[in-house]
Amino acid sequence: MYEKLFDLTGRVALITGGSRGLGKAMARAYAEHGAGVLICSRGEEELKAAAAEIGAGLATRVEWMTADLADRKEPQRVADEALTRFGRVDVLVNNAGGNQPQRVDQITDEAWDRILELNLSGIMRLTRAVLPQMMERQWGRIIHTSSVLGLGGKKERNVYSATKAALVGMARSSALDLGPYGVTVNCIAPGPFLTELPLGLLNDEQKLEFTNRTALKRWGRPEEIAGVALLLGTEAGSYITGTTVLIDGGALANIL
Repeated sequence: MYEKLFDLTGRVALITGGSRGLGKAMARAYAEHGAGVLICSRGEEELKAAAAEIGAGLATRVEWMTADLADRKEPQRVADEALTRFGRVDVLVNNAGGNQPQRVDQITDEAWDRILELNLSGIMRLTRAVLPQMMERQWGRIIHTSSVLGLGGKKERNVYSATKAALVGMARSSALDLGPYGVTVNCIAPGPFLTELPLGLLNDEQKLEFTNRTALKRWGRPEEIAGVALLLGTEAGSYITGTTVLIDGGALANIL
């Protein structure tokens, strides 16, 4: 009865920001469970290498395309290309995102507009673009990558936290819109994971601060997001919608 709950054979997953870190780990998990995979990000060479790594040793199809989802024309192009190449998108993981730390009184309009476009508006547009064919088939999985900073906060993370909190709210309302069509919408909220984005922003003292804040006293490994991604992207999570799953090693539980 339960053996096929995580089986994605015949399904197609589109993962933005899929060339590194959490996106690449989720893409590999979907590919290992039988899904065709299309990853996108801005860097061509990084995408080529990631696609080869994701598909290594597997019979499933893994493809890539370049896209800058901060450009408001790009989400529709990505959706159209995915449907042209694969004929369908069953699982959309909105993982692309950015962060430009600025104190609230120093936020520039340029930074606000770009991060808002990449972390929120572009996600809405890509979701909107892939939904008609999911709704027609009465099956789909939408997963937004939010953040522990969408549920909590940190100095100088104003724009980032605002967009990640907004994804949580959007997922709740979208779940209500799409439930009658068999489409679920959820957020994953990662905490401190050893990926390029946080490690490029934090100094050693700040990295240690995150380590000490977790219950497990360590940063997460990218592959540790795979279980939740599979749960929310397969039949195993068919009755989970409108919620946010926190994967933070217990960091948010540490309120002192």
